[in-house]
Amino acid sequence: MRDTVKRARTETFEHAISGLLEKRVQLFHEAERIRDRLAEIKNDIGAVDRVLCTLGYEGDLDAAMPRQKRHVLFGRGELTRAILDVLRDATEPMATRDIARAILAVNEQDPRDRRLLTEHTRRVSKALRILKEQDAVSSIFDSARNLRWQKAPISKKTTFT
Repeated sequence: MRDTVKRARTETFEHAISGLLEKRVQLFHEAERIRDRLAEIKNDIGAVDRVLCTLGYEGDLDAAMPRQKRHVLFGRGELTRAILDVLRDATEPMATRDIARAILAVNEQDPRDRRLLTEHTRRVSKALRILKEQDAVSSIFDSARNLRWQKAPISKKTTFT
């Protein structure tokens, strides 16, 4: 009688993989809906602010808002170290966005998230300008006139603060 019983397990985990892929898609769509709803709320707040001003409210609207917790992406000097690590391992000069993408990958964040990548690119750009002033990195233009960054050759003048 045991020989006629079918097993429910598969050797390839195809059912589990299929279920997890479906759940991943559902979570992605839920994140999109939440992001869209957040944008709607921000627009509504702007509309309420405009109506308040139209009705003659003269107070400070920002002072009436509750303080928001500051979201720290990088600790002190962490971004600078990450940039220098990426450039140290690079075989050729890199674009700012590529450096940001590499840092996201190292921090196990999704480099396909456009908003996150844009935020990181902005921060990396500012940090690169500061590093250039300190002669820690140098920039060159590629054929399309885009800036490419590389670690500066070590000199006696290079100091880090």
